[in-house]
Amino acid sequence: MERRELFSFLSSPIKGKKEDKEIIIRPPYFDNEDAFARECSNCDGLCSSSCQEQIIIIQDDKTPKIDFSKSGCTYCDDCANACEKGVLSLEFKKNILSDIVINQTTCMSWSGVMCFSCKDPCLEDAIEFKAMFMPTINQDKCTSCGFCISRCPSYAIDIKDKNVQPS
Repeated sequence: MERRELFSFLSSPIKGKKEDKEIIIRPPYFDNEDAFARECSNCDGLCSSSCQEQIIIIQDDKTPKIDFSKSGCTYCDDCANACEKGVLSLEFKKNILSDIVINQTTCMSWSGVMCFSCKDPCLEDAIEFKAMFMPTINQDKCTSCGFCISRCPSYAIDIKDKNVQPS
């Protein structure tokens, strides 16, 4: 049994898996959201097939979105290089437009369990612990790559689209 499976098993009777919300996070190489609807409808989805981490999913409307459930974005530029329509371009490279936050009510560390599953894959050292059991994400360091999301055994890392205003 892997560490993630063990922690998921131990936390599942208490916390359970969080429900997925429909959030569309785009690859980090676009300038105009409207270009997805205009240009991607006549595309073969080369951005998805070129993604090394296989996190770009082509939706029913043929537009790409990022799915962090298995991995994160390395910002390798392959999706932008593969985009024949120019929707994704190295000219517009930026961090993914999202905020990644730790949900303190479902985080095992905030419940007193020693867990560093989110901190270990963070290449930017953006996940900081206050004392031993209180992880927070330093938004100034976070690139929103998403590697921490799939590693959290209690599904306590939430992603919020920066383009969507809270209701």
